[in-house]
Amino acid sequence: MMSVMDEFQGRAFDLVRGNARHAFDLTREDPKLRDRYGRGAKKLGENLLLARRLAEANTGLVTVWYGGWDSHGTNPSVNHGTIEEEMRKLAPEFDHAVSVFIEDLYDRGLDDKVLLAIVGEFGRSPHINKDGGREHWPQLGNQVLVGGGLKMGQIIGESTKRGDVPKTNPISPNDLLATLFQYLGMPLDLQYTNQGGRPTRMLESGQPIHGLF
Repeated sequence: MMSVMDEFQGRAFDLVRGNARHAFDLTREDPKLRDRYGRGAKKLGENLLLARRLAEANTGLVTVWYGGWDSHGTNPSVNHGTIEEEMRKLAPEFDHAVSVFIEDLYDRGLDDKVLLAIVGEFGRSPHINKDGGREHWPQLGNQVLVGGGLKMGQIIGESTKRGDVPKTNPISPNDLLATLFQYLGMPLDLQYTNQGGRPTRMLESGQPIHGLF
């Protein structure tokens, strides 16, 4: 375990000391482009700009977190309002920064190299609860994929009229993971050795989403 920790720590130092360190320096960017990305309260624009720079430095996987969507309704203890109030807080910065990021990818010809995946762990209930919020809802959710040389301009799958369950072409979380595996050139039957010394598949099920490749 210690040797593994040393290995990962070494990789982290190599990342910081290598060419990628220049990617973290946003002062190298045109100030007008930084302003175009936006400098919102949650710094999503700056983080997406950093993600683009890391991709250009050949970083294989970048995660950008933009949390705070967990609105079950008015709850002053965590500064949550109704679902409408929370969307007014979060959606404008998200909409602006993601739009600029996508435009920047295409302007630089990075749309074949970089796949943007906008994902969450579940959807939200189709009904509004008594506190003006929405509950966790694993039966249906939305995921967005942009770029990566995949076939764009599609809506894959349809929900029922109430927006509660899939009506056509249901896609599981493992189908999404299988899609990412295929995009990254990873075999779908990839295994690792668990702590008990047994080979374990990283994906127990799932197939790449039909129509994207």
